[in-house]
Amino acid sequence: MNTLRVEAGYLPGLSAHEVQWQILPFAQGDQRVEVSVPVLSPQQMRTLAERVRRASAQHLKTLPVSEIISIIDRAVARLLDPNDPYRRQADALLPLVSGYDAEMVRLGLTGFFKTFRAPQLHRFVVEDFANPKVLDAFQPAAKGGAVRAYGPELLVHSWAGNVPALALWSFVCGLLVKAGNIGKLPSAEPLFAGWFARLLAEVHPPLADCFAVVWWRGAGDEEADALYAQADTVVAYGGNDSLQAIQRRLPVTTRFLPHGHKLGFGVISAAALDTLKAPAVARRAAWDVMRYDQQGCYSPQVFYVQRGGQVAPREFAGYLAGELANLQRRYPRRALDLAESVSLAKWRQSIEWSAAAQRGVDGLIGDHEAQWSVAYTDDAQPLSPSALQRTIVVAAIDVLEDVGPAVQERSALLQTAGIAATPEELYCLAEQLGAVGVTRISAMGSMSMPEAGWHHDGRFNLLDLVRVAEIEQSAEAAAEPFAPYET
Repeated sequence: MNTLRVEAGYLPGLSAHEVQWQILPFAQGDQRVEVSVPVLSPQQMRTLAERVRRASAQHLKTLPVSEIISIIDRAVARLLDPNDPYRRQADALLPLVSGYDAEMVRLGLTGFFKTFRAPQLHRFVVEDFANPKVLDAFQPAAKGGAVRAYGPELLVHSWAGNVPALALWSFVCGLLVKAGNIGKLPSAEPLFAGWFARLLAEVHPPLADCFAVVWWRGAGDEEADALYAQADTVVAYGGNDSLQAIQRRLPVTTRFLPHGHKLGFGVISAAALDTLKAPAVARRAAWDVMRYDQQGCYSPQVFYVQRGGQVAPREFAGYLAGELANLQRRYPRRALDLAESVSLAKWRQSIEWSAAAQRGVDGLIGDHEAQWSVAYTDDAQPLSPSALQRTIVVAAIDVLEDVGPAVQERSALLQTAGIAATPEELYCLAEQLGAVGVTRISAMGSMSMPEAGWHHDGRFNLLDLVRVAEIEQSAEAAAEPFAPYET
């Protein structure tokens, strides 16, 4: 077996021999990667936090936000260059670490990185700030007076590793609000965040000490407490248990922005189900199921398909199964570990038992040994998680208004709905689904590719990170008599 050794993380001011290292092993076929991740002492963590805070005050907070966007754009341009060493590393190693098909990772990274080019980032900032200059200096307020937005002195990220390069999203958000950033690597994908930090330091060397990338196992211990104690704001991704464990470690004055597991679903109107449109819709729906094997919070678990079209819901399920079979040949599903295999077997078994016990449930479509699963039911069943790993339920509905009640019980977990419907139906559905908790509505085929500036979990990406200082109109008026021109 060929073994490649890679060092992860990014620790400005600390040399490799000062730090202990933990090896995380990954293997795919006859290729093995050993990723060395840094293990810091509590004192090293405190020293690192102070260095990042001090450097960001000197070098990052003094930059106009437009210049920060330009720096990020130059770094992302390199990530989009297939010949750049960083991109070549990503294409070669992220499939080995994540287990995902190499071509799927390559396409996914390219689509993801494109949302972080300068035009998209300018739109991203404008989405939260009508006048982005409030991040640079006091600006006139509509009600009178002036206003300015300040990012955290130290923003700590706890990243998830279910999708490659996922850390980029919150890392960029932190840079745009001029925060000193320290991110905790996920053990499932410990490479990309450190690469991006190094790339930023190459593109604009004065920023080299304005961020760091660290690691600890699980919820961490004293080293995690040492870092969290220094943070103004903590952004965290993961399961509810992990998020609660982090929150318990934080001082009451620390702002905590958690992003937990979410459920997505799709809705296909009868208007999209004629013999010409239905195969194309099924193809786009299959892409949403295939991308990263449904590991994203935006991935679909159920497709609600309306009766009354030329293509019946059961036929649509057959189209979807055919498309998933085609995609499996092009982008094979990653190998599952034992726990994932057991979960998938239990899900399939539950579908088969339901088919045997309930009238109107057809059970699984296709080969039982296939690397994907489509289940069909004639009932508008409540939204529930699938087994992931390219498993999906197609549920028939009579009218589009059936979808809201079917998903309402999961309102706290709702995020993305993919829609294939007429313009009038789209807006009617948006009203209905927004009222029950859906925060993002996309086209079918775009569920797993959010647009730049989307409101993650219905929140403001940048506004949530800042505090606002105001000069009231009364202060402006009171200052006038003391001006030299009034004497």
